[in-house]
Amino acid sequence: MSIHNDNPDKLAKELGALLSRHSLKLATAESCTGGWISMLVTSVAGSSDWFDRGFVTYSNAAKQDMLGVQAETIEIHGAVSEQIARKMALGAIENSQAGVAVSVTGIAGPGGGSENKPVGTVCFGWAVNDDCATATRHFKGDRTDIREQSAEYALQGLLERLHD
Repeated sequence: MSIHNDNPDKLAKELGALLSRHSLKLATAESCTGGWISMLVTSVAGSSDWFDRGFVTYSNAAKQDMLGVQAETIEIHGAVSEQIARKMALGAIENSQAGVAVSVTGIAGPGGGSENKPVGTVCFGWAVNDDCATATRHFKGDRTDIREQSAEYALQGLLERLHD
């Protein structure tokens, strides 16, 4: 999957149409995007028919409290990992009325990066019921660029999984 520079609003509208067609609801679990994905999908008129809720779990404590991510999993893998993205997505489904969820956890910068996980490292989870796929991407740019690219990539991933 790659960024196609599609208009995120167009992606959100397409996602809404797919979710409506399949009678599915969406939940989001966002860390580094801080609610950006939720903002994009709720900008679509009629999104209340297919968007259930968004969890902004910026801190590790929020990931644990709101999504059921285990502290041990964070200690072992780090908050920015596919393992955490998976737990976040599945936790969003478990703690909502949604059957579909997307999660994002990453390092938007300018600080916080390391040699193993540089600024721009972002992990994603896409869950449909109890089936969850994950991916890690490395985006370039400033904090806003990384967050915007992450939100767009998250929407594209949902569309790909729902088209299958």
